Amino acid sequence: MARHTPPRPVAVEKVFPELKPLSRQALRLHPRAGDPSYEDSSVGGPLRWPIDEPWPWCGEEHYNIGDGGDNPEDDTRHQTAEPMVPVVQLYATDAPGVPFPPGSDLLQVLWCPFHHGEPWYERSVRARVFWRKTVEAPRVLVAPPTSIDAPEGHVPKPCAVHPELVTEYPGRDDIPQNLRNEIGNRLNGLNETTGWNYFYHLSTAPGTKVGGHPRGWNGSTTWFSCDRCGAPVEHLLTVTHEEFDGESWRTWLPLEDRPDDDSGPLYLWNPGFERARDAQNAHCLEVGGGGDVYVFECRSCPDRPTETLFNLN
Repeated sequence: MARHTPPRPVAVEKVFPELKPLSRQALRLHPRAGDPSYEDSSVGGPLRWPIDEPWPWCGEEHYNIGDGGDNPEDDTRHQTAEPMVPVVQLYATDAPGVPFPPGSDLLQVLWCPFHHGEPWYERSVRARVFWRKTVEAPRVLVAPPTSIDAPEGHVPKPCAVHPELVTEYPGRDDIPQNLRNEIGNRLNGLNETTGWNYFYHLSTAPGTKVGGHPRGWNGSTTWFSCDRCGAPVEHLLTVTHEEFDGESWRTWLPLEDRPDDDSGPLYLWNPGFERARDAQNAHCLEVGGGGDVYVFECRSCPDRPTETLFNLN
């Protein structure tokens, strides 16, 4: 079933014409529990992985999660290399607006489900991105290695996806400072005049998505740059622990998943809210206890290097 985000309740470009040049297209994936095959776009599903290509393993320093008790700083190093787990597979035919590298038609994202990096409070999964040609995988690896002791909530359950292209506008912190100063009073007064909040209801889509503007990051992402060439990096992918929250659902929950009566608060465990409940966290991810994973890429370097970042909400 296709998913359709309701029209914005406020014409953003009419109220804030200054934001039109900053608009971006995002591909909401709308993951829902399913049984995808390697021939499908999916979250957490099997990949079209060439049988003659080694499966990626993580041999970097990574940490067991939770064995430090209440202090993650005391978590111990995980001593073995780990197979990476499938996170997203996206065929170009399902991905309007996504800038695939020339000659490629398949995006695959895997990650190591253990925590990486320093300082300890920024530790998270580590993603790897593969762009490939479907014709180069005529024979597929049907039984890839799996992680037998991956942390709970760090391996997505298989989900079918229902891609939908939407227009986004930058979060408040990603609006250039000069422009933010210029329209700040109108942004602040929007809720009073319309009943809608710019961040929650109008700017960036929540949930797992490709492209567009990152949502929920504490601070601006516009200064991020490639460690190799220094060029600005682009937001490639966000994988979230929930598709909406108690406020954003009002404008971002698809029409097909809304309760029959959507005029009041969203009580997910009440009768009549089953569709919304099934949509909120179908992939059962709780990375870092409930944070979002962001993958940024440099499109100036020929091999498009990536960086994985994490934000605990």
